[in-house]
Amino acid sequence: MRVEIKVLGPLEVSVGGESIVPTASKPSQLLAMFALNAGRVVSTTALTEEIWEYKPPRSGVPTLHTYILKLRRKLQHALAGEGSIDSKDILITRRSGYLLNVAPESVDAFRYEQLSATGRDAVNAGDHETASRALGEALRLWRGPALADVPTGPQLAIEAMRLEETRLGDLHLRIEADLRLGRHHQLLGELAMLCARHPLLENFCTQHMVALYRSGRQSQALEAYRRLRTAMVEQLGVEPSARVRQVHHAVLTGHAVMDDSNFVFTS
Repeated sequence: MRVEIKVLGPLEVSVGGESIVPTASKPSQLLAMFALNAGRVVSTTALTEEIWEYKPPRSGVPTLHTYILKLRRKLQHALAGEGSIDSKDILITRRSGYLLNVAPESVDAFRYEQLSATGRDAVNAGDHETASRALGEALRLWRGPALADVPTGPQLAIEAMRLEETRLGDLHLRIEADLRLGRHHQLLGELAMLCARHPLLENFCTQHMVALYRSGRQSQALEAYRRLRTAMVEQLGVEPSARVRQVHHAVLTGHAVMDDSNFVFTS
């Protein structure tokens, strides 16, 4: 039985190639909770708190059971050609809750975090080629914001935020590895887009400045700093950090170390 679960973008869950994602919002929230906890029991309390935001109605548990029944019906339909396998073998009832009985490897978020760990280990070991390759492969699993089309309660919102923060950190590390490998020309378009999308994030601006300078575009590197500083002062009332000002000074003075592949600032 082939199960594919994708949460790094719109929710996609297919069994034997057939989607089992409900159209109704609350059942889709439940499915997302199970997807992010594949192979682990999710308590009834956690499920009711997620879909009713800590304020379940008196009928909360019976209504939850109705949603579970609807999920199992979709599962059963997808399992029609699987012989003796029943939906209750996949979405298992436990004393305290429910368990989605599938391999964690079938979930894109699980594979992402494995590749992310490999990439980060390579960063720590100074293996920039492996870091770039593993982190790049991890980031390509993303198809949009996590759970983009699922209404999120308190728990899913936290998990989606955690995944997004991890993604941004991995993106920064992958670009740093590429800069250390001398790929500044190839990074210019991506970094321009990231700076436009995240105008207050110093890491991407710093990397953009370095890539621009190494590409012989000193004036544009200085302009990138000016945009960052203006945005930070106007929106946050603060100046860029000393780290970013140091890069700006190196660009401004044409410091030779800016051409060194090791001149990349990390957080």
